[in-house]
Amino acid sequence: MTSALLDRITRSVMQRPSEVPPARSWATDLGTRFVRFFPLKLLGTTLWTWAFFLGYFHLLHFPAHAVTTVPPTALDRLIPFQPEALIAYVSLWIYVGTAPGLQATFIELLSYGFWAGALLLTGLGLFWMWPTQVAHTSFDPGGFPGFDLLRGIDAAGNACPSMHVAIAIFTAIWMEWVLRRVGAPCWTRVVSWVWFVAIAYSTLALKQHVTIDVIAGALLGGGFAAMSLRWRPR
Repeated sequence: MTSALLDRITRSVMQRPSEVPPARSWATDLGTRFVRFFPLKLLGTTLWTWAFFLGYFHLLHFPAHAVTTVPPTALDRLIPFQPEALIAYVSLWIYVGTAPGLQATFIELLSYGFWAGALLLTGLGLFWMWPTQVAHTSFDPGGFPGFDLLRGIDAAGNACPSMHVAIAIFTAIWMEWVLRRVGAPCWTRVVSWVWFVAIAYSTLALKQHVTIDVIAGALLGGGFAAMSLRWRPR
């Protein structure tokens, strides 16, 4: 009788649905991260961008010191002017929203905003101490839409380091960390890094920056990304 009772209990337990919740897929995890605090993320990213550009344009039009022209390298002379690179160039303003948009908690979002802000303020400080520009050159955009607007808004000043590249690599490194943390497949990380490379290359192809600017921007953004991941909330 005891044996029959034990068998019945065992079968009942085995047939009972597991109380352990199934593991969420990486896509579900990313979706949950994206919608959490979305208005705050959108507002914060927008405010930081506007604040940076206010300082950027002020220093661009009113440099505190003599402006230095950053010399081109052999690589810059090899890369032709490509107005279609404008698509990748302006896509930065979508890309920079991906990493903060995928922070999971308020404290993580706050920490990310602090480090991103510190990066942007450091860039402005460097522009104040050492104003730079690339040599003025005229290129025919071939009627490519939006290029004249770029030249009118984002002049080729405050060149070194390239903050376009700095904030892009800061984003790319954080995206690598987030995608690995949620167990996303390798191709998602490849897409993120290809996007970053396209943005960095576009700064050269549009002649907004030279190689020295790009390298300096990558070192600056990479350094802040490393510090932000090292000293982040646990």
